This record gives sequence, C-alpha cells and structure tokens, in this order.
Amino acid sequence: MALSASILDILKESTSPMHWQKVLTTLISEFGCSTGTLHSFDKESQHLVLMAQQGIPEFLLPKMSKIPIGKGMAGIAAERRKPVEMCNLQTDDTGVARPAAKETKVEGSIAVPMLLNGELYGVLGIAKPVSYDFTKDESDMLLEIGESIGRILKSETV
Repeated sequence: MALSASILDILKESTSPMHWQKVLTTLISEFGCSTGTLHSFDKESQHLVLMAQQGIPEFLLPKMSKIPIGKGMAGIAAERRKPVEMCNLQTDDTGVARPAAKETKVEGSIAVPMLLNGELYGVLGIAKPVSYDFTKDESDMLLEIGESIGRILKSETV
C-alpha cells in the first residue's frame, strides 16, 4: 500500500514550521477515522508532547498534552517502538488503554511510533468510532508516514 498523494504533498511542503494540524487532519481522513493525535518526543523530559489533535474531548486534553513513555497506547508504542492496536478500546481490559481514553468514545485505534533510523521522534495515533482491526498494510503505511514525519521533526530541530 503506497502513501497517498495528499499525505505526500503535505509532507513535502517546505513550510517551516510544518502545519501539523493539516497533516493530522489529512491522515485521519485518508484512513477513514474520526479522531487522532500527533505527539513529538521531548528527549529532555522523556515525554510525548501533543503537537496536534482532532476529536479529543476538551476535558481530556490536559491528560494527553504530556504522556510519559510506557503509559497508555502512545506511551507503550513509543517504549516498544512498535504499533499498538486495539480493535475496540471501549472493551479493552488489558490496561494498555488508560481509563480516560475510553472517554474519547472511539473503538478501533492504533498508535504508531515515528521512527527515523531507529530513533524515536514521536507517536501518531488514529481511531475509528467503530470496532476495527488495522491491516498490516495500513500499519506499515503509518510507520512509513511516521518515518517521514520524523525526518521533518529532525530537520526542524537542527
């Protein structure tokens, strides 16, 4: 599964700083999702820091603005450096999803680390309002998008 032209076009834009909300909104739309987050990795604090979001209830934003590595889906994806997926976040009882995450009212969700040459640059997460298992192709595409975002984040910090 190849990256869509709309995502590639946005990621190739030479705007600095990048318009991360536009990136996330396009990504959510391309995958038929309703909700999403884009977090960068702050090496100093060892936390994921919210860069953009869509569909997250206002009262949850304080809990999602800074996420420790290893906590919740995004934190675990960052820690494992692998995608973390749930077919239905609402019925999850593994403890991977934080209790407040259920307040998003989403079901099928995936958090993917943004890695470039094995280095963590953040995590992107998207979710659907229905139960859904993301395919391997979709997961691979999200990893590829994450790598492209990592490349941009690296260039913005140089």
